[in-house]
Amino acid sequence: MLFYWWRDYYYIVLILQVIFIAHALKTGRREWLYVLILLPAIGAAFYFFREMLPDIRQGVFLENLQRVFFPNARLNDLERRLRISDTIANRTQLADELAMQRKYQQAISVLEPCLVQRPNDAGIVLAMARLQFQHQQYAPSVELFARILGQKNRLNNPIDELLYAQALEKNGQTQPAEEEYKRIIRVHHSLEARYRYGLLLRAQQRGEEAGAQFQAAVDELELHPRYVRKLHAQWARLSRRELSSLKRR
Repeated sequence: MLFYWWRDYYYIVLILQVIFIAHALKTGRREWLYVLILLPAIGAAFYFFREMLPDIRQGVFLENLQRVFFPNARLNDLERRLRISDTIANRTQLADELAMQRKYQQAISVLEPCLVQRPNDAGIVLAMARLQFQHQQYAPSVELFARILGQKNRLNNPIDELLYAQALEKNGQTQPAEEEYKRIIRVHHSLEARYRYGLLLRAQQRGEEAGAQFQAAVDELELHPRYVRKLHAQWARLSRRELSSLKRR
């Protein structure tokens, strides 16, 4: 009797393990793969409570689950809506969904008529700048980001500011990129900005300055509340890796 119970239990755990591994792969949570593979039952429980339960509480779990296992369902629905009614709202939603699937060129094509119709709409301009950055079109991305982020007395999204700094760096504008990284660190205390600024310094063979940025990212993580540490732990982890690499030189 006990054997049959365990056999049934094993198959349930195996099914859950496959589902959670697929979810982790599709949603970019690859750091969980070792836990899910090496600790099937315990790992699945930890993954559910740490990664899936917050989505359930926020009411986005079913939508995210649909994207994982039926990635084209929402895309097809948004394309249908656009065919019925060609509006800016429908175009921006479809462009967002295409971007989530990393179909950046298609997303740019969908959003371009919106930018032509409303060239000064900050939301549309920034959305296009993000898409161009993701599609490695750094020069036009820099131009669009600068058009909006450079406005006086504007409260900017730190994520857009960081993408702007990266676009400057990728476009070969190293000095402006460095200044932007410094400003973001000063204003937002961004650990990601410290990490990326450290990479920029390292690429310029400024190892001591790079190490200082990586060490600051590691040290500052401990100063934040627990929920903030969880959100930004990856930048401290990556900074530790860079510090170890610098020390081996």
